Amino acid sequence: MPTPTPSPAMRSLDQLPSGEHATILALHAEAALERRLLALGLRPGQAVCLLRRGLMNGPLHVRVGTTELMLRRQEAQRIDITRTDAT
Repeated sequence: MPTPTPSPAMRSLDQLPSGEHATILALHAEAALERRLLALGLRPGQAVCLLRRGLMNGPLHVRVGTTELMLRRQEAQRIDITRTDAT
């Protein structure tokens, strides 16, 4: 039986194009990092927008609600998202 392929709408936050909006589906991080991400407002169901990408694989500038923060790409890879229309 063939292995199901992941939905193209589902990906990690580091793959979201600049200026696009998404909804967080899940966090896949060790306990300490998960607590930090939750404290920053990055929780399942929350809307996020990738504002810009740092040069040379630098950090990602993300908006969560009214808060803007910078995330390492390695941290963003641990956040599953689905793309949404801008609101």
